[in-house]
Amino acid sequence: MSTTPTTPTTSTTPGDGRTPRVLVVWCPDWPVVAVTGDDPVAVTEGGRILACSAGARAAGVRQGQRLKLAQRLCPELELRDRDPEAEARRFEPVVAAVEAFTPRVEVIRPGLCAIPVKGPGRYFGGEEALAAMVGAAVTDALERPPVPDAVPGAVTVPGTETANDPDPDSTPQPKAEAEAGAGAETAPRTTPHAQIGVADGLFAAVLAARAGVLVPAGRTAEFLAPYPVGTLGDEALAELLGRLGLPTVGAFAALPPEAVADRFGPAGTVAHRLARGLQPRPLVPRDEEPDLAVEQRFDPPEPLAEPLVFVARTLAEQLHQRLAGAGLTCRRVAVEVACADGRTASRLWRHEGRLSATALAERVRWQLQAWQGMGTFTGDRGDRGGQAGFTLLRLAPDGLSPDQGRQLALWGQAVADDRVERAVARVQAVLGHAGLRRIEPAGGRGPGEQQVRVPWGEPYEAAAPADAPWPGRLAERSADLWPAVVLREPAPVRVLDEEGRPVTVDGRAGVSARPALVVVRGREERVAGWTGPWPAVEYWWDQSLARRRARFQMVVDGGRALLLTVEGGAWYLEAGYD
Repeated sequence: MSTTPTTPTTSTTPGDGRTPRVLVVWCPDWPVVAVTGDDPVAVTEGGRILACSAGARAAGVRQGQRLKLAQRLCPELELRDRDPEAEARRFEPVVAAVEAFTPRVEVIRPGLCAIPVKGPGRYFGGEEALAAMVGAAVTDALERPPVPDAVPGAVTVPGTETANDPDPDSTPQPKAEAEAGAGAETAPRTTPHAQIGVADGLFAAVLAARAGVLVPAGRTAEFLAPYPVGTLGDEALAELLGRLGLPTVGAFAALPPEAVADRFGPAGTVAHRLARGLQPRPLVPRDEEPDLAVEQRFDPPEPLAEPLVFVARTLAEQLHQRLAGAGLTCRRVAVEVACADGRTASRLWRHEGRLSATALAERVRWQLQAWQGMGTFTGDRGDRGGQAGFTLLRLAPDGLSPDQGRQLALWGQAVADDRVERAVARVQAVLGHAGLRRIEPAGGRGPGEQQVRVPWGEPYEAAAPADAPWPGRLAERSADLWPAVVLREPAPVRVLDEEGRPVTVDGRAGVSARPALVVVRGREERVAGWTGPWPAVEYWWDQSLARRRARFQMVVDGGRALLLTVEGGAWYLEAGYD
């Protein structure tokens, strides 16, 4: 634990007394911690690396890389699918350890939580003492055996949805920190660990946790100054500021607030306040927030968790209706449970107005699984013989703010959509959340990149707009040109000339010889016709994401057409035509 230098700089901005001090607990690579696997291991989501172990990073694997590139950099890399339920379940002991210092624990996402410093800091002897005590408690919680995956009494709620929260793990760091971190990656960690950070406001506290520092009060702007403007989370604004010669947060913070508001509008104003170490927006005091909490009491006490999970869906729908009726939305939702023997448990989950009733019910299920796995509701078997029974389930909104509303459909479309959602919920109850997916357009050049499969009910925002210019992109969709079958992962093939030698493509897109044979899974097929190549050079400015490949369309005997890709001297089957 360290503090930032106290030497003033020209970019220092006085702190705002209304900006609360926040302590953040960050557990690096938590998706990897939540799954089992031998180092090197990586967790994937959407065809890219979501998180990886220290051993994988030492081999060059990075977050956001495509799977093919990651496997080329680290051939022994073990890939695992993301398990959000396991992440929440494994993180519960950490949250419980932090909750011993204050009940106001906010779970931003599994692996990242925050608490206000004001009250606990005074009680435990100051911020540094509090940070040290929280760090020791979290370390002790991480060293305990993990919660088992199988939790008795847990069932699946029809449908799920994942909040589209910004991921602090992908935030770039200043150059000095990046160089220091690169050296640290050479020593892979075999056990999960946590880092503590304290700063003014949640945004800066997350960065402080990533750096493992305690930022003095009023010095947050100085701490943020070396970070690139991309840290603020607005890519369009960061690109514009870079063109204007303002590459760092400190340079942006030095601009007058009035000029920023005139030039960049509301989004720029929010980012400018973050850059100055202030709240994203000034606090708006409210006389009294309306009581919109919903609850269900059980009489007699309910001994099993299944009824609570299904009741949670109904309560979540009632909560959304109350919020909509009041014209409000909430930033967090508190899940509270009471038992017949007087024990209670509660947990805050981030909402941000983006969780549907199904998604909120799913988080209740995760929380109940975590509590059961820790034995929170299990009594002393010598006295009571087991669990005393649940008497109350309550969902309480926290951090209310005006709802900007949404556009409703006309001509009964809402009724039809409601029937569809009910049918989807029944199907997902049988097949699971990922068993029913919808197709969403995405940006890319190949057919497998231009569309993604998203579990029904989850929001989706394409990393790159589908309607943006894509030089070298496959022809526009049509019944005649679009492939009938697109492989999830391109399959390795061999392309040979008449003499049986591999066909290659040079840097100028020149073909070494006319393709004569395509070997697919050991079966040779003669090429009747071919066209190409269509070269594509991607991310040439970023070595970790750079790709250089070319596509061919080939017709083999029998009239079947194939879409092939050559990359790094290797050929792959990407799709097929009818």
